[in-house]
Amino acid sequence: MAVYLKRVYEAPAKGDGRRILVDRLWPRGISKEKAELFLWLKEVAPTPELRKWFNHEPEKWQEFRKRYKKELESSNAFLELKKLAKEGNISLIYAARDTEHNEALVLKEQLEL
Repeated sequence: MAVYLKRVYEAPAKGDGRRILVDRLWPRGISKEKAELFLWLKEVAPTPELRKWFNHEPEKWQEFRKRYKKELESSNAFLELKKLAKEGNISLIYAARDTEHNEALVLKEQLEL
């Protein structure tokens, strides 16, 4: 099993495995065809309240990680994602510009535990 991270704006590649969009909101300017997704698992994304609080502010990153991990503990969508990851390679697809502070990083970290 391998878990990859990829921005939705990057071209799909053969080695991506199953491409799973992990954002709650559909990314701007991307058609469903162009995204070439296996699944849009919006329920695994941070709650709207947590997403708005974080607002992609790097100084809130550590607290965001802690709160998001807490949300994932009771998430059926995260259990579904774990199951898919065990079945083969997956790519967690996200739209955030910041490649060092986003929910896909936290998901990858939790899947690899």
